[in-house]
Amino acid sequence: MVHYHGMPITPATAAVRAIAGGHAFISWAHAHQLGIAIECASSFALDNGAFSAWRSGKPITDWSAYYKWVEDLRYNPGFDFAVILDVIAGDEAANDALCAEWPMPVWVGAPVWHMHESLARLDRLVSEWPRVCIGSSGAWPNPGTRSWWGRMAETMAVACDELGRPRCQLHGLRMLNPHIFTRVPFASADSTNIARNIGIDSAWRGTYTPPSKEARTAVMRERIESHQSPPIWAGLLER
Repeated sequence: MVHYHGMPITPATAAVRAIAGGHAFISWAHAHQLGIAIECASSFALDNGAFSAWRSGKPITDWSAYYKWVEDLRYNPGFDFAVILDVIAGDEAANDALCAEWPMPVWVGAPVWHMHESLARLDRLVSEWPRVCIGSSGAWPNPGTRSWWGRMAETMAVACDELGRPRCQLHGLRMLNPHIFTRVPFASADSTNIARNIGIDSAWRGTYTPPSKEARTAVMRERIESHQSPPIWAGLLER
């Protein structure tokens, strides 16, 4: 499984510690550390920034600049994939239209299936695309809750075959949490856990507290990347 660490991460020295020899997830909405990713990471993936725009209340309608950005970067040896444009709270027709509009080969892009959308759409996406991103939304906005896991079980019943093997490569958006990805057969997942937590001093206390943000980054990265996803979906095990 590929562990993508969301950027930007400040300071830049901590960003280097987070992705050196590893994997970076670069949002079009916050792309100023792209150079660090290209120089230091083994590979990188591109996010369309739709979630950030949606949360800010200013959804983007003209995506031509994003297409150009991806087109320029997809020839870089470190490029893995780009998240296809999506309407976070939109209907399936709107998101299908954006998939149909995708101007590059299917291996370059990965469509997003939102958990509030129909399982029929998920079935279609995993049949047509080599990689599909799964995004938490609607009644299931927060990964890891009890109801979210119930929806994930329904999701895996469609996204995996009768032996629990993924029908395509699956990417978990905002799901780079070992409590999540160690139970789901993801090919990759991302999160901004490092970016959000290395600056919270109250979360780092005790005798052996890391003395710097760079050291905190190293601790978090090791804890995350020491875990892997399973090869198959084995269902939910009640505690």
